[in-house]
Amino acid sequence: MRRSQRLQRPEQFQRVRRDGKSWSHPLFIMNAARNRVGRTRCGFVVGKQFGKAHDRNRAKRRVREAVRRLYANITPGYDLVFVVRTPVLRAPFPDLQHAITELLKRAKLWVPPDANDGNQGATDGPVDSTGADSVLPALHLTTHSS
Repeated sequence: MRRSQRLQRPEQFQRVRRDGKSWSHPLFIMNAARNRVGRTRCGFVVGKQFGKAHDRNRAKRRVREAVRRLYANITPGYDLVFVVRTPVLRAPFPDLQHAITELLKRAKLWVPPDANDGNQGATDGPVDSTGADSVLPALHLTTHSS
C-alpha cells in the first residue's frame, strides 16, 4: 500500500480505536472512524502474543495485501484499523479477502465493483516502480513535431 493510504502515527491508531466503531470476525477486528483527509487510510495491528516476529510480519503482510486488492471498493474518507487474530496465518488468501469484504459491508463502507466504473484495483493516481507518485506523467504524453 502507498504511504498516503496508511496510518502511520500512534495517535492516528489511538483515535480510530477510541472514537470509531468496531466490527469483529474470527480472522480480525476492524475499527473504522471518519477522517478529514477525504481518502481511506488503513493501519494493521498484530500483538506480541501472536507469536514470533516473522509470524507477526507475515500475518500483517497478508492482510495488507488483501486490503490493497480491495482498496478501490472502500468508501473514501475513513481510517481503518485491522487487529489481526491468530487464524490469519492458516486461512487461505481468498478467505481473507472475503472476510474483509464482509466486514466492510457490515460497516456500510463497501462500494460494489460495478459502481467503480470498472476501476477494479485502481489507485488514486499514477505510481512508478518504487511506489512513489509519478510527478512527470505528462512528459510521456507530449509529441514533438518537426
